[in-house]
Amino acid sequence: MPDKSVEKKVEALPGDTASTAGVIVTDSGPAPEKPRSLWSDAWHDLRRNPLFLVSAVLIVFLLVMSIWPGLFTSASPRDADLAKHYLGKPNWGHFFAPDWLGYDVQGRSIYARVVYGARASITVGVGVTIAVTIIGTFIGMIAGYFGGWTDTLLSRLTDIFLGIPFLLGALVVLNSFDNRTVLVVIMALAFLGWTQIARVARGAVITIKQSDYVVAAKALGASTSRILVRHILPNALAPIIVVATIALGGYIAAEATLSFLGVGLGDTAVSWGGDVARGREQLRIAPHTLIIPSVMVSITVLSFLMFGDAVRNALDPKLR
Repeated sequence: MPDKSVEKKVEALPGDTASTAGVIVTDSGPAPEKPRSLWSDAWHDLRRNPLFLVSAVLIVFLLVMSIWPGLFTSASPRDADLAKHYLGKPNWGHFFAPDWLGYDVQGRSIYARVVYGARASITVGVGVTIAVTIIGTFIGMIAGYFGGWTDTLLSRLTDIFLGIPFLLGALVVLNSFDNRTVLVVIMALAFLGWTQIARVARGAVITIKQSDYVVAAKALGASTSRILVRHILPNALAPIIVVATIALGGYIAAEATLSFLGVGLGDTAVSWGGDVARGREQLRIAPHTLIIPSVMVSITVLSFLMFGDAVRNALDPKLR
């Protein structure tokens, strides 16, 4: 590109010394813009992506509803009144009232159960995502960095867990527990769900460990833990975050599916999947008891899938 700098010659004025005459002043123009990093460049793209904005608003709304359900309803999701028959149609005009979405077969407010059910589903989804990200990243980094028999052993272990059908394995594991709390469901799903992130982390580490800055760190005597934490992990986070955000919606759907099958959260827990299971018995005469919690599951899963897809497009240079 042509040099836009301008050279100006200063004429000698009366009273100026000889040393100031003929001085060349260079005007280099505006300073060049500082290049953005991967994360700042990704954030720059995300802010202009309608898919990300819509999904982010929905996720924030669901998070607020799960943390502070009292802001949305004063009714209790466990208060049952058999006088409030489930065959009665929802009162669509009573916004945010207990009878807004009608009542279930036990006379409980469907709207209150929808609001309070968000807590269990989102807690399970976020908890499983955090657990599998930690486990999978650790195993993948160890296998990819050390290689040799360590990589072979951990890769075969990953293949064994990959061979177990996810929902079938979770069904078998959860069926062995009498009291299936949120923590138990998180542990069962995390026990089987870490394999995908482990393989992604392993591939990223194998590529990154051959970089010049990693070789230089080894030559300078940096410890293995420092190289893994300070040099390899920050550069391997992008594909791991993409996989984790996309998988989060799948874990929410898995919890709802297991609760629908009767092996997820216990009967005392307020869960969308459990409400769907109870509503299928009234599908023909009161379809709203099944459709409303099903729609909430679909909206939540779709929000996180859209969010993960937007993050993937922003962090993957090949998709720009």
